[in-house]
Amino acid sequence: MITKEKENDFIKFWIEDGIMYSQFKKPVIMDIEKIKALIDLRHEISNGEKQYWCYDFDGIKSYDKDARDYAEIHGQEYLYACAAIFNSHITKFTLNTFMILKTPLIPLKGFTKKDAAANWLKELKKENEKF
Repeated sequence: MITKEKENDFIKFWIEDGIMYSQFKKPVIMDIEKIKALIDLRHEISNGEKQYWCYDFDGIKSYDKDARDYAEIHGQEYLYACAAIFNSHITKFTLNTFMILKTPLIPLKGFTKKDAAANWLKELKKENEKF
């Protein structure tokens, strides 16, 4: 059941069964202004509470360096974990390999299937709620 939704002109966020999802509404060139708007909207739907985010990258045409740098600094706030969904096994492999070499502030893992990404987040959430 969807409990909350927020959107702007290029992305939609919703929370369903304790997992936050996002989907691009149209192809996007991710620049500094777009990443700031995306993060601001994600903070708005999070309402100051940490979330488990299922982030679908389908729709990103390109992601410039300024946007990536900004996301690395500010993009992990209000998150327990992030599952990134790609439409490429190579991109998924690249992200997962990079995460082994660089320790992110939160668990971050790439997937090619939404169900697998959501299940990974649900397992993390279940484990974290034991404590």
